[in-house]
Amino acid sequence: MQIEVFKSKIHRIRVTQAELHYVGSITLDEDVMDAANIIENEKVQIVNVDNGERFETYVIKGERGTGTCCLNGPAARRVQVGDVIIIVTYGIMDYDEARSHTPTIVFPDDNNRVV
Repeated sequence: MQIEVFKSKIHRIRVTQAELHYVGSITLDEDVMDAANIIENEKVQIVNVDNGERFETYVIKGERGTGTCCLNGPAARRVQVGDVIIIVTYGIMDYDEARSHTPTIVFPDDNNRVV
C-alpha cells in the first residue's frame, strides 16, 4: 500500500514579496529550499498564519542567500508582504517506509535565513 505523508516543512517564513501579475507559484531562496529538501517545481501547501488561508502552488528557485519568499500570480492575493506562512510538502511512500520516515523541518530566522 502507498500512503501520502508529511515530507518537509518550512515553519514560519516571512513573505518578502507578492507579485500578482506574474506566472503563479512561490519563489523561495534556494538555501531554504535545500535545507527543507524541496526541489524546483515541487507542489507545496501554503498555510498563512496571519489570515488562515490555505492553498497549493509549486516552487520556483529564488536567488541563493537572499531570503526571498515571494507569492506570485493569484496566490499573491492570499498574502500581504510581512505575513508569516508555513510551507508543507508531502510524499507518497510505501506503508513500511512511511512508518520510519522522519520529516525535515526548517525554522528560518527573522530574515528568512536557515538557522
